[in-house]
Amino acid sequence: MAYEPPAGPLTPGGFDTSRDVAAGLPLSLVEQWRASAGTADDARRLLSPHEIRGYSVVSDSAGLTRLSQRLGLLEVLALIDRPKRILHACARSAGGRAVGVWAADNAQLFHPEAADPSTLLSALLTAQDEIRRHCVVRIGIGVHLGSFYELSGGLYGAEADAAEEFAENDTEGGEIAVTQAVVDRLPDGHPFVLRRKDGPDGPDGPDGLVGPVHQVVDGPRLDVPRLGEAWSGEGWPGASGSAGQEHYPIPYSAAFYADLLLLDARPGDAELAERLAAGHLRDRTVVLVERSAAPADTPEVELLRGLSLSAAMREAGLRLLPSEGAVEIKVAGPLGIYLFEEPAPAVRFALRLRTGLAEREIVARIGVAAGPVLAGRTPGGGWDVAGAPVNLASKMAQDLGSPGRVHLSEAVRDAVAGHADRADLAGFEPVRRTVSGVEMTYYEG
Repeated sequence: MAYEPPAGPLTPGGFDTSRDVAAGLPLSLVEQWRASAGTADDARRLLSPHEIRGYSVVSDSAGLTRLSQRLGLLEVLALIDRPKRILHACARSAGGRAVGVWAADNAQLFHPEAADPSTLLSALLTAQDEIRRHCVVRIGIGVHLGSFYELSGGLYGAEADAAEEFAENDTEGGEIAVTQAVVDRLPDGHPFVLRRKDGPDGPDGPDGLVGPVHQVVDGPRLDVPRLGEAWSGEGWPGASGSAGQEHYPIPYSAAFYADLLLLDARPGDAELAERLAAGHLRDRTVVLVERSAAPADTPEVELLRGLSLSAAMREAGLRLLPSEGAVEIKVAGPLGIYLFEEPAPAVRFALRLRTGLAEREIVARIGVAAGPVLAGRTPGGGWDVAGAPVNLASKMAQDLGSPGRVHLSEAVRDAVAGHADRADLAGFEPVRRTVSGVEMTYYEG
């Protein structure tokens, strides 16, 4: 029988994992690129119909690693849901629209170039005020005005990557940071208080793409209608008496989201959290793959080459994935995520995928971790997964991993060591590292 996820209300989601919010790969564009001569002119011709210009608003939650050490997964998901509701309501009032699926702690919105930057900044100041008043989790917000490529529901391109990077890595909880391009659009004598801050790679930002970065310290606020309903959950899908108001792209089933709102309304209710966790979480093994890519002469060629490599990674993964007990969760950007019922087949798959990718001259870092996860289909028909194993696999592969190596958590290593086939562990050696203030041991091979 083909792999089926655990019975019961199945739900996707994620937290504290670096990944794109886009829904998937633009495979038709990849096919056109593969059929072309692969020149810079080809890249510009293929991408030009997808180019848009405007404001990318990206948020990232702060302090989730520490929170996840003392709270369960569902409690963390409830905590990061409320700031997303507030941000979405405020940004929508300023003329923005959500980008992608907000499955992780990150969120992204797009405002067209014609949008009033003063209205946008006022809306974001209102959002941060409300988050401070009503939320445990704080978010950092980054804003960049630039040119992007909209593909498969996500924003791509060098400027999109730069905006996401500085928002995720160089903003703090409660902060609004804007690039020079945004500041240049503000009228003379604007009422905002700005403070210059260094960009992520110095004053000019990564590769000079986003320019100097400024913190929005103060300014006028925006009156957002029905904002109280956003932070309280009233009128949202799954809420009692829902009025079906406009909401952010929630990647959960209605049944699970109702439980999440209930948990949000009853913080500290350990009995409720335990009961919901028992109904929604199952022990599974996560394989997370991050591929590398060589730089190209132009950003457009680099983007299309990267998408082509991701498509090749997806092809290799599907060819090697067992027909039972495993499922591809997603391949988006440089990441691939797979879910297994048991650790031993997951390790064998990781080793074979590394070899298969190397045969295609693709170098990858792979993390394998096991534990309770939340997994299931998204409203758009794809899959997603959340839980400590996703976070741990990401830290091993993306934050600490060596190119061309497979990294196993202690739980996976111990489970495979007790399995009848122990050949999978040949050559793996223990590594001890500290990340985000937490000491961890994993096995590299």
